[in-house]
Amino acid sequence: MTEAFSQEFRDYLKKIGSGQHTSKNLSRQESAAATELMLKQQATPAQIGAYLIAHRIKRATVEEMAGILDSFDHLGPRLPAIDHPRPVSVFSIPYDGRSRTAPLLPLVALLLAAEDSPVLMHGGSCMPTKYGLPLVELWQGLGVDWAPLSLVQVHQVLSETGLGLVYLPHHFPLAHGLVEYREQIGKRPTLATAELLWCPYAGNRHQFSGFVHPPTEKLLQNVFELRGNAYPYTTIKGLEGSCDLPCDRTNIIGVYNPEITPSFEHLFLSARDYGLGGAEVPLESTETLLTQMQQLLEGKESPLLPAVLWTGGFYLWHLNICSDLPSAIEKVRLLLLEGAARSTLEVLRQTVAAFS
Repeated sequence: MTEAFSQEFRDYLKKIGSGQHTSKNLSRQESAAATELMLKQQATPAQIGAYLIAHRIKRATVEEMAGILDSFDHLGPRLPAIDHPRPVSVFSIPYDGRSRTAPLLPLVALLLAAEDSPVLMHGGSCMPTKYGLPLVELWQGLGVDWAPLSLVQVHQVLSETGLGLVYLPHHFPLAHGLVEYREQIGKRPTLATAELLWCPYAGNRHQFSGFVHPPTEKLLQNVFELRGNAYPYTTIKGLEGSCDLPCDRTNIIGVYNPEITPSFEHLFLSARDYGLGGAEVPLESTETLLTQMQQLLEGKESPLLPAVLWTGGFYLWHLNICSDLPSAIEKVRLLLLEGAARSTLEVLRQTVAAFS
C-alpha cells in the first residue's frame, strides 16, 4: 500500500464520515474508486472498518450504490451468456442466509430447470451478521457441491443443466476478503445491499432481488434505472429478505419489464386466495430441512409442500411458463409427484461430480 492510495481513501472517508452536518455524499466515480481500494485491500484495515460503519450510518445514495456495482463489475466474475432461448433467472438474496424460516430456493431452482428455464444463484459461505444457512450448504446437503468448481466449470454446468451458482470465496475472493469486517463491525455494511443488486451474468436475464424494508426496494429501483438496466427485474418482499414468497401475509412484488410496460409496477398476491395460506415453515435445523426437501422430491408428504407450491407456482407463472397462477401451482405439484424435479437434481449431481 502506497501513501498515495492511503491518502486517497482517507479523503473519501473524511467526506462521508464527518458527521450529520458536514458529511457529504460521494459521486458515483468516487464510490467506485473507494470500493476498489477496499476490495484490493489498498486501504488500511482501520480505514476500511471506519468507512463501512460510516456508510452504514449515513446510508448509501443511489449514485454511491451504482459506484459500488461498477467496481463489482470491473473486478468481479461475470459468466458469459449461455445459448438458451429463455432468459436466465438470476436470484440475488442476502448472503448471510436464513435463520428463522425454511429456505426454498434450491427447490424452486430445480422446478424451473425442470421446465427448461435456467437459474443462476450467487452467495457465500456461512456469513455474519446473521450466520444463517447459506445456499451452498443446502446444495451440498442435496449432493451438489458448487464450492470447488471454477467459473468456467460453473458456466458449463449452467449450459448443460440450466443451473449454476457463483460462489464468493472461490469466484470473487476480493469481495470475500471483506467478509471479516462484517463480523468486526457487527452490522451489515452497504456491501450487503449491493449483493441484492449485483448480477454476475452477462447474457439475457431476469433478475430477482429480495428485500425487507420498503426504502431498500426504492433504492434498488433507482439504482437499476441509473445504471441503464435494459432487462426485466422483479423485487420480492420475501422471507428474511429472500425471494421466497410468504404464505402468512400479502406479498408485495415489484415488477419491471420493458417489453411490456415502461414503468415499475406493484403486484399484490395472497397465498390464502389460492388455498395455500398459513404459518411459515420454521428452520429447525439443516438436517431437518434436508429431510423435508428429500421427502418432497420423492413425491412424499412434506411440511414444505404448501410453501413450495406457492413460491414455485409464482415463478412458473411470472416467467410465462404457465398461463395463470392456478395452473402454475398445479404444474409444481405434478413436477414433484412425477419426479421431474428429482430427475433434474440427479442430472445436476452427475454433471457436477464429473468435475471432481
